[in-house]
Amino acid sequence: MQIKIGYDIGYGADLATPMVIMLNVHPSRHADIVGTEVITTDTQTPVTYYRDGFGNVCGRLVLPAGGAVISCRALVRDSGLPDVVVPTAMQLPIDQLPDECLVYLMGSRYCETDKLTDLAWSLFKDTKPGWERVQAICDYVHNHLTFGYHFAAPTKSAHSVHEERQGVCRDFAHLAVTLCRCMNIPARYCTGYLGDIGVPPVDEPMDFSAWFEVYLSGSWYTFDARHNTPRIGRILVGRGRDAADVPLSNSFGRTTLTKFQVYTDEVG
Repeated sequence: MQIKIGYDIGYGADLATPMVIMLNVHPSRHADIVGTEVITTDTQTPVTYYRDGFGNVCGRLVLPAGGAVISCRALVRDSGLPDVVVPTAMQLPIDQLPDECLVYLMGSRYCETDKLTDLAWSLFKDTKPGWERVQAICDYVHNHLTFGYHFAAPTKSAHSVHEERQGVCRDFAHLAVTLCRCMNIPARYCTGYLGDIGVPPVDEPMDFSAWFEVYLSGSWYTFDARHNTPRIGRILVGRGRDAADVPLSNSFGRTTLTKFQVYTDEVG
C-alpha cells in the first residue's frame, strides 16, 4: 500500500529565532519514500539538515520575526502488514547485549527507573522473560491509564503518570519503557505517523503518535501500550531514550504554536 503523509505546523515569533525540528521520515524508511520528501516554509526560510546521535534527521532554520508555517507532503510505501508479533522472542542477559543497547536500560528525563523499579518487580517478576513479560507490561499500562488529549502536559514523567493514571500516547510509552527497563529489557521511545488504517476511524484530529521498541532475541520489536494491538501503517520519524530526545521542534527563544495539522491517509 501507499500512505500519504504530511503536516502544516505554524509557529509565531516576535523576533528571528533559531530552531531545530525533527519532522523528517526516519532514515530506516527512506527507501520507502516515493519521489522525495521536501519540507517547505511559507516564508521561503532555508532548512539545513544533520543526523543526531540516535540517527534521526534534524533540520536547522531561523524562524523569521512574525513566524512561519512549516509544511510537508510525502508518499510512503508500506507493507500493509500489522506490527510483527513473535511470542518466542526472548530476553537476553545483560552481559550478552550489544553495547549500543545499554543506554536503553538506564533512566532518562521522563523515564525514572529509580522510582519505579520496586513496582515493576512486584508486578512482573513472575512473568516469563521475553515477549510475554513485555506484553504483560503493555497490558498493565493500557489498563492502568486513561487516554485523553486534555491530560497532556510536557512535564509529565513516567512516575507522575503512573500516580495520576491518565495521559496521552507519549505517557503510555514512557511508562511502558520505564517498566521494561526496570525489568532489564532494553526499550526505546519512538514517534511518528500512525493513521486509522485497518481500524475504525476515530473522531479526533490527527496527530503524531508515540510507541516504543524493545530488544529481544537480537532484534528490535514494536509495542504500543496505548492501543495494545498490532497496527498497520506506522511510519517512524524519530527514536531516542524518551520524548526529550525526539521533540518535533526545539526553539532557542520564545515561540507560540499557531497551527497544527497532521495528515496520514492510505492512498486508494
